[in-house]
Amino acid sequence: MYTTLLVVFLLSIVFRAGISAWLWPDSRSEELQGQAVAALQAGRLTAPDGSGARELFEAALALKPDQVQAREGLARVALMALERAGREIKQKRYPAARADLQLAQALDAPREQVEHVLASLHAHETGSGGIDALLARAASARDAGRLDQDEASALPLYQRVLALQPRNQRAVEGREDALTDLLQPAQAALDRGDMPTVAGLLQRAQRFDPGHVELPALQAGLAQLVDARAQRVRVLLGKRSYERAAALCIEFQGLQDGGAMPTTCSAEVMEGLTARATRLAADFDFAGSEQLLAMARELASEDPRIMEAERHLAQARKGATKLPVAHHPSHRDTQKVRALLADAAKAQTRGDWITPPGDSAWDKLRAARALAPDDTRVERALAALAPAVRTCHADALRDNRLREAQACLDVWRQLDPHNPALSLARSRTAQRWVAIGNQRLERGEINAAVQAAEQARLLDPATPGLPEFTQRLRRAQPGKP
Repeated sequence: MYTTLLVVFLLSIVFRAGISAWLWPDSRSEELQGQAVAALQAGRLTAPDGSGARELFEAALALKPDQVQAREGLARVALMALERAGREIKQKRYPAARADLQLAQALDAPREQVEHVLASLHAHETGSGGIDALLARAASARDAGRLDQDEASALPLYQRVLALQPRNQRAVEGREDALTDLLQPAQAALDRGDMPTVAGLLQRAQRFDPGHVELPALQAGLAQLVDARAQRVRVLLGKRSYERAAALCIEFQGLQDGGAMPTTCSAEVMEGLTARATRLAADFDFAGSEQLLAMARELASEDPRIMEAERHLAQARKGATKLPVAHHPSHRDTQKVRALLADAAKAQTRGDWITPPGDSAWDKLRAARALAPDDTRVERALAALAPAVRTCHADALRDNRLREAQACLDVWRQLDPHNPALSLARSRTAQRWVAIGNQRLERGEINAAVQAAEQARLLDPATPGLPEFTQRLRRAQPGKP
């Protein structure tokens, strides 16, 4: 009896960290549910800062997706939102009622109950506002040229009438006339090749009537313009003219309905710009690197590949302070080159491919190249480094040493940025980060999961499973953007 207790006690000491990590998600999930119930009782159904019942129940679900109590809690939030919307309608607090209805719909409240409350809202709005008064205000707004600037403009007012009376002929005709006015500048913009203006007008019109009679012809014209520009981007990519391709891609910004930015812009063009910027930084052409990164930011300021290239640029700047000044090689330089090659070999053995700055294998070889750009030993060492880092990446990835795999991938990208196998290697590494992140999240290690998501996004924003993982992670952190 005592022996058994002693064994259990010793095991609990040895494994207490692992057991704690295993049990933590349950306790954290229960803590979040307790906070959610308190918020529900206080009537705080949702809150932008994450303190609402909805956000807290969703955070509990993100940690433990099979949590039945949290799902039941969300159902209670939906029903309470419906009940509160009914009271708000009676109090003539229509905007608040509409917000609670939207919350109930988002949480899959029973459809029949939602429709009942929505019909009540429409009936009360009709009785209090008056259809004729809304129509008169819409006509006055259209005459004044206020078409869709705010809720007091013509098109939103016509839309309110049609929500209450879908077959009101005056509202239908008024909306069509207002949409014609709105789209009047579109053809001229199309003729001069102004894609953003045309796309913006189409998007505004479709908000009110996706079937408006003038839309198909304008959409077809915009599609032709988009196809022509996209083809030109592909031609420039074939010539590796990334700067000129990026200038065309910038014209696609803001396009929604009627034409989106070609995938070549977010993929090949951005990859080409950032890879070339990284290469220039590696060659200590900091001004050229900055110029390319500025263009990349204009194309997509939050693309994670820009942050990665900026990191390489910062490392190169720091490493440049430790490197000798290049000049015609002397006997002493030859000795330095020999020492640098030996240091590079040692750094490679240590696995210091790209860090620390100035002491990595990559920096040592660059320093040797700066001293003796035509030295065949340096060229052979650089050529031998490429397959070595590919092997390093594969071995580290196989053994789940992701940070080492990523360091090798960074060097590979600088040595051979156009290697077709590089894209697959980046994607595989990113997928492994997503898998690790999901494991960390299930164990309640939020910070580690966040870091894994960031690493995956830096490598490949289109990684399968990354959007879902990011959404789970966001729900697990209520109140954080």
